[in-house]
Amino acid sequence: PQVEVKPMFGNLGAFVNGNMFMGLFGPDVGVKLPEDDRLRLLAQPGSGPFGPQERPMAGYATIPADWPAESAGEWIGRSLEYVAGLPPKKPKTPAKRGRLAGSLGVAVAAVATEHHWRAAAAG
Repeated sequence: PQVEVKPMFGNLGAFVNGNMFMGLFGPDVGVKLPEDDRLRLLAQPGSGPFGPQERPMAGYATIPADWPAESAGEWIGRSLEYVAGLPPKKPKTPAKRGRLAGSLGVAVAAVATEHHWRAAAAG
């Protein structure tokens, strides 16, 4: 499926069919998952809710910051697969193309690089 990366919450979000499957919020990378997978990810040390502490995003979980790109990529792939199966979101206004568009590899590379840089800067 076609992945579009565009600004979201002052960071970046990765979208498929208009639905966000992965995003950055501060140093966190969050992914949207079916409930059983979301609970499995939340059980991992370093994972947690995604988004503002006072109002985390429903259906999302944070990928642990210390995970290698390969481990994070597995969960990002699950998220993409899940969200790609959801009904497409209808645009509220005429569609504007995001700054980056392309394959899952482009989205994963962009977010993983940003995630790694932020984690290194924080720790």
